[in-house]
Amino acid sequence: MYLEQVNPYSISKQHKRDKLHIIERIRLLFDRDSFVEYYPEDERGLVKGYDGVITGYGNICGQRVYFYGQDFTHMGGTFGYQHSMQIIAIIKEAMKKKRPVIGIYDGGGARIQEGAASVAGCGELFYTNTLASGVIPQIAIIAGTCAGGAVYSPGLTDFVFTIDKTSNLFVTGAKVINEVQGTDYLIEELGGASIHSERSGVAHFRLNSERECYEQVRKLIDMLPPCYAPERGYRTDSYHEKDITDIKTLLPEDKQSVYDVIPVVEEILDDDTFLEVQKEFANNIVVGFGKLGGITVGVVASQTLHKNGSIDVDSADKAARFVQYCDCYNIPILTFADSTGFVMEAEQEYKGLIRHGAKMISAYANATTIKLTVILRKAYGGPYIFLGCKQLGADRSYVWPDAEVAVMKAEGAVAVISHSQLAKLEGVEKDVYLKEQLAEYERKYMNSNLVLERHFVDGQIKPEQTRQVLYQDLIRLMGKPNQEHNEKKHTNMPV
Repeated sequence: MYLEQVNPYSISKQHKRDKLHIIERIRLLFDRDSFVEYYPEDERGLVKGYDGVITGYGNICGQRVYFYGQDFTHMGGTFGYQHSMQIIAIIKEAMKKKRPVIGIYDGGGARIQEGAASVAGCGELFYTNTLASGVIPQIAIIAGTCAGGAVYSPGLTDFVFTIDKTSNLFVTGAKVINEVQGTDYLIEELGGASIHSERSGVAHFRLNSERECYEQVRKLIDMLPPCYAPERGYRTDSYHEKDITDIKTLLPEDKQSVYDVIPVVEEILDDDTFLEVQKEFANNIVVGFGKLGGITVGVVASQTLHKNGSIDVDSADKAARFVQYCDCYNIPILTFADSTGFVMEAEQEYKGLIRHGAKMISAYANATTIKLTVILRKAYGGPYIFLGCKQLGADRSYVWPDAEVAVMKAEGAVAVISHSQLAKLEGVEKDVYLKEQLAEYERKYMNSNLVLERHFVDGQIKPEQTRQVLYQDLIRLMGKPNQEHNEKKHTNMPV
């Protein structure tokens, strides 16, 4: 086995590049002495001999996890045909055993020396990544360079981890782009860790070092179900009473003032369990995993610190993909809404806000896992619908006292409703009339009376009751069978 005969020179070569060797990475990722190097044969059999990728399995927090990792010191970690077949075989083994699989990518893309065979191998790998999607969690760690067509293997996984000053992920390298366009991009400017965590949205996590990265991967594995599960949620007996009477103080009294929603989420969940996903991308919405009474849940929450929690193209994509992931594994979804609408920019319309927003509707409407929604302060117009409303299939939906559910803010509504009358008035008379109309609109419509009266939500709850109510709902709904849709292959999601 390769791990038993690693050349110390290979390790020092990686250290000179400020990277760990694959054997060191395995030791940091898995529980002590639990990793077993293993090369399963596929239906065609595998060519014997090492080809730059280590495969096997081990324990992470006591749970078996399958693994493949590229060795940059062997032909630059490139994807040869045999290299790809070995990765495919271990992913299929993970699917068979219904266990997560982690891949470490550190290579130069398709192996040029093999010509079309290396490209064909990548194609078969992408097909296998797709087959595994929704069956087992797939995690990709970019611990070096991943270039060319090979980037679509991590791109097809569920979670992509990047490391500052180490990760580079790009389809076309800086040299080629600079030569074609006459530019002078650096490699980090096209595919570095910050680019993919902040701008492209490809990366779900960005860490400062490899050691921090592997620790974060371990935390995520400990949080996730090992495979798709027919049951709705995972009942545990670890619920404990938690005093959250001060939760309301985390929100400003003025409903238009901004605040950080993460402390609110953390109060409702079990202590020290919230793990935010895509923290730096589309941060007007928060998504992540946590536990409530020991039950793993997915969280979607408006973040008013950014764009007042309004929905735009990127945040709609972020939420839709996260909701879809949770549904694949029957992870209950808790949604906390506090949004005034959509980001009102021409650029958003040009980018297809309608199309991207429709993804969010589609994801929530198609999700058959447990869905619980709480409107914290306000949900105007589209965000009321988009953020897991009852009409999109939420199992339970609540409002906090004084929450506002309306079509739009008072100023915009009055400008439309009273347009004709306002056009006839001038000066003080116009100002007085406008003030009266705003007050009347706020009195009649800027509240949750209508949604409560017509049972568009299930009720009003006090903030300090939220944790207990949501936990009781989780327990109550676990025995409920998955919702049946009309027979069809799948929804045509507006991608």
